[in-house]
Amino acid sequence: MSGPTLTVCRGCCCGRVEKHPGTDHRAQLTALQRGTARVRVVDCLDACERSNVVVVSPSPAGRAAGARPVWLGGVLDEETTADVLRWVADGGPGIAEPPDFLDLQIFSPSRRVRAEAEL
Repeated sequence: MSGPTLTVCRGCCCGRVEKHPGTDHRAQLTALQRGTARVRVVDCLDACERSNVVVVSPSPAGRAAGARPVWLGGVLDEETTADVLRWVADGGPGIAEPPDFLDLQIFSPSRRVRAEAEL
């Protein structure tokens, strides 16, 4: 697959009913997996205060345009999940701007967290 890659955190906080009881985590993951991006599920991205965390890594074309992985926090509802899917379908980082209010979910993790995630 030559498009963006989604890295979906499902560790100690993300994807847990105990922390976010109003979110259908299984349906969210299924929706992301049915989209156009390759999806990697990881145990923990160590950004628990921002759960649910999804990292959108650019396609080769996006990287060639200078894009880097974009970290999204608070991906907890159907609307935000739909915005992630729309952005990926449009080309993702370096190719298309994030739709609607998705830019409000963007955050920068610490260098240590970025290095450990090796995205």
